Amino acid sequence: MSALSVFLDTPTAIPGENGKLRAAFGMDRQPGKVFLWGDEYLGEDGECFVHPVIRKVILQVVNDPTMTTRYLPPLGLSEFTRSATELALGKGSPAIVQNRTGGVQTLGGIGAVRVGAELLKHWYNEGGSRPWVVYVPAQCDEAVVSTLQETKIKDIHSYPYWDPEKRCLALEEMLHFLESVPEQSIIVLYTSAHCPTGADPTLDQWKQIADVMMRHRLFPFFLLPSQGLCSGDPNEDAASLRYFVSVGFELICAQSFSQNFGLYNERVGNLILVLKDSPTFLSVQSQAEKVVQTLWFRPPCWGARLVTIILNNPALVVEWKEGLRAIAERTMLMREMLKEKLRMLSIPGSWDHLSQQSGLYCCTGLRDDEVEFLVRKQHVYLPSSGNINISTLNHQIVDYVAETIYLAVTKEDPFHKPSTIHL
Repeated sequence: MSALSVFLDTPTAIPGENGKLRAAFGMDRQPGKVFLWGDEYLGEDGECFVHPVIRKVILQVVNDPTMTTRYLPPLGLSEFTRSATELALGKGSPAIVQNRTGGVQTLGGIGAVRVGAELLKHWYNEGGSRPWVVYVPAQCDEAVVSTLQETKIKDIHSYPYWDPEKRCLALEEMLHFLESVPEQSIIVLYTSAHCPTGADPTLDQWKQIADVMMRHRLFPFFLLPSQGLCSGDPNEDAASLRYFVSVGFELICAQSFSQNFGLYNERVGNLILVLKDSPTFLSVQSQAEKVVQTLWFRPPCWGARLVTIILNNPALVVEWKEGLRAIAERTMLMREMLKEKLRMLSIPGSWDHLSQQSGLYCCTGLRDDEVEFLVRKQHVYLPSSGNINISTLNHQIVDYVAETIYLAVTKEDPFHKPSTIHL
């Protein structure tokens, strides 16, 4: 046999920006380095937060004598998909009442994006004469974009979302753009907790978006990454999705339970299908089952069981919602603290936008050169877009981060002397 590997010509994969950022942070030997990105919610101690109600239910399940390790069906744990769909749409949703909606258990929210994209690629507008196109926000989680690309969808474009000059949602530009896209195009929308800017439309603005999409027959592909973490109220965070269903849209929604339940490594997701009638829903769901069988065959049970137990126990739901409110309040507190620190340092420009966003993510509005200065000179790591995970801030480092932002923007030391802050 040849001494050379059959994989000799395999190139090394190039990591995305997030991967490069984390690798650079890991190689940095500076004791006071700070990492302001990531997908997990971190507590005040800087560690990944484990919800107390999750700890309680884990002990309950471990000691349950009826626990089994049997395979789940390809569509997943039926009690989980029912409860998850009801959480997103509301138990009184017309789609649920009319038996034209349901879920497919997936490997996290990204798994739901993949299954949804496969369904759209193979079955959306079947027999139609117009080729369809997918539009994603110009600022979008790179994992969502790369997952769509992996399905070999050729026409993936972006639409205006964030206005870097005004530092707010670019609503007028978005609406104008949606007026111009081809009919039957697919529009990827965050119901709330937009990643990576943290800027979400108000319900009145969502109604304007829905009106344009209805008139132009555009198809909504919703992302529901962390229901409840923006406002502390799961119902409020799903209001946009529920409105679209109430006015008659067919849609799909990729729902994740990683952030709002803290089940990051369990990969618990649900793909919600909302169709015009029950027979159509059952047909599309059957195709989703085939897709699942080619991707991961059967989903895991553990995380889905934990979510199901909580959502079907009123007392546990109360505990879970109390935890969500505490997280939402802490993230808003850190936004306010950062804004106030920047104001006290008299950094040029307005920083009011920081407290007008919600959820884990925050668009600071820093320019590329300012971010580069933070990374290279101050060992403060964040993406070139200037977005941060607001939960990475805590009382220990917020002063330091504010002072380094001052240096980045003004290139002057706020105290006219070398920084003496050590973490």
